[in-house]
Amino acid sequence: MRKNDQDARKEKRTDRRERPRIPANFFCLLGPVSFRHRPNHRHPRRQTNRPRLRRVLTGQTILIRDNKVEAVGNKLTIPSNAKIIDLTKMTVLPGLIDCHTHLADGTRDSEPIGVFRKTAAELALESVPNAQVTLESGFTTVRDVGTYRALGDIALRDAINRGDIIGPRMYVAGAYVTITGGAGADTGLAPDITLPWDMHYGEANSPWEVRQVIRKLAHDGVDHIKVLSSGAVLTHGSNPKSQEFTLEELQAAVDEASHFGLRVESHAHSPEGIKNAIRAGVASVEHATMIDDEGIALAKQHGTYLDMDIYDEECIQEEGKNGSMPKDFLEHDAALGQIQRDNFRKAVAAGAKMSFGTDAGVCPYGTSGKQFAFMVKYGMTPMQAIQAATSNAADLLGHSNEFGSIKPGKYADIIAVTGDPLTDIRTLETVQFVMKDGKIYKQ
Repeated sequence: MRKNDQDARKEKRTDRRERPRIPANFFCLLGPVSFRHRPNHRHPRRQTNRPRLRRVLTGQTILIRDNKVEAVGNKLTIPSNAKIIDLTKMTVLPGLIDCHTHLADGTRDSEPIGVFRKTAAELALESVPNAQVTLESGFTTVRDVGTYRALGDIALRDAINRGDIIGPRMYVAGAYVTITGGAGADTGLAPDITLPWDMHYGEANSPWEVRQVIRKLAHDGVDHIKVLSSGAVLTHGSNPKSQEFTLEELQAAVDEASHFGLRVESHAHSPEGIKNAIRAGVASVEHATMIDDEGIALAKQHGTYLDMDIYDEECIQEEGKNGSMPKDFLEHDAALGQIQRDNFRKAVAAGAKMSFGTDAGVCPYGTSGKQFAFMVKYGMTPMQAIQAATSNAADLLGHSNEFGSIKPGKYADIIAVTGDPLTDIRTLETVQFVMKDGKIYKQ
């Protein structure tokens, strides 16, 4: 009975996310180069980040019917009523996927206390342009991993899916599942100030409290669960080198989430916080800043993705120079940026599974593409970096059958750039064409 209930819940969430179908419509995209990926299904728990079997195709035609790719090839019969889009002077790729965003946090503010100066409605309205600029930069799907005011990300997702506003396909967490005073808590205020319900919605301090919070979030319609197993850099009173949640609490989170068909990701900077999360069975570790050799080996053993945001250090340091970053955040961050980048290189060399996540909101929205160059600088090939943000990211989200590559039957999430990203990865910083779900948003 549990499996049937689980399937029903999955179907209900899928229905809530899907956009209304439009009348039959054909697009025909003409392009010289397109990327298709073939995942290796022989040993799914032992996949590494070494380049999978893939094809870079030239002279291709992509036929799109409604919101799905119908055919890809160089000798397709084009329907007479198809709208022709000529991308022959561009490189065509699958829509990009950012697995670590915070689109529902409103206008960027380095000081989390700023959230107390705004109503929930203000934050929601401020988040609308975040979604639009993210889509227009080429990211057709995001995994949004928490917001300080609970459930605002659900409202943003649903508004996009209804067509009320423009934005990427969003998979949302609803709130941070965090210990009291932890990395995901609203801290920095006097202890006698009582927080409203939506600012401590995810607080939990035992395995059973963790389960209770996850049950609430599942009921409210989240797509995944975000826990925090170490302290944070950008939280007052926190220590990124600390461990938060016990192994038992993290295991309870993964187990309870599984009852609702939900995956769990864990914020973790510290070595033990990282390893506890992996042992508990999370799908990915976010940041993974101080991961050690044992942690990398555990990630490979468990098939855990490392979602390492190695670009946003540039923005933290820049805001430190101009005085807009709180002093204690800069103290937390000291030396961690380079440590994370060095460990990223080690994880890539070791063959750990890597996805693409930027912590969007730390840097300006719409600039996530700048991380590709840093991923290549610190050990990836351009193809590996592209796979991290396409096929790998789709696998992490559990939706490889829907997006992540240009293949018949998948959503028509397609972007195009001038130049060849395999020779100059920075071309992905300026995306000229964006289609999501068969609809053109930028051309």
